[in-house]
Amino acid sequence: MKIHELKPTCGSNRDVKRVGRGHGSGNGKTAGKGHKGQNARSGGGVRIGFEGGQMPLARRIPKRGFNNIFAKEYAIVNVCDLNKFKDDTVVDAELLKASGLIKKVYDGVKVLGNGELTTKLTVKAAKFSQSAVEKIEKAGGKTEVV
Repeated sequence: MKIHELKPTCGSNRDVKRVGRGHGSGNGKTAGKGHKGQNARSGGGVRIGFEGGQMPLARRIPKRGFNNIFAKEYAIVNVCDLNKFKDDTVVDAELLKASGLIKKVYDGVKVLGNGELTTKLTVKAAKFSQSAVEKIEKAGGKTEVV
């Protein structure tokens, strides 16, 4: 198969609906919009979530709790995940992302103390749990808050 022989799967591409092009188009006169009303007008229609004046679902349902807009979100890494690195490696956010341990850095990386660490590493992160610091230092490594 060559590139010029490729074509989309049958049924995946549809012809564009050409409205306002007369009776021969199959969408003549009202162009598929029906007779009058808000949706037939130019620029007509309603916003997302509008329910015709009825109290919208998003406002009917009771709200609970508090959403802190200043909260920091950290990418989480466990101590046991750091065993994949060789001794004396400097582990930072870029290395963790490159190795696939985290997808996104967010507001920084937090290292948690789940599991055991067998390699001696220098770990640079925004935050450490107390148990993570103990386990990294017990393995002969160092922690640095960035």
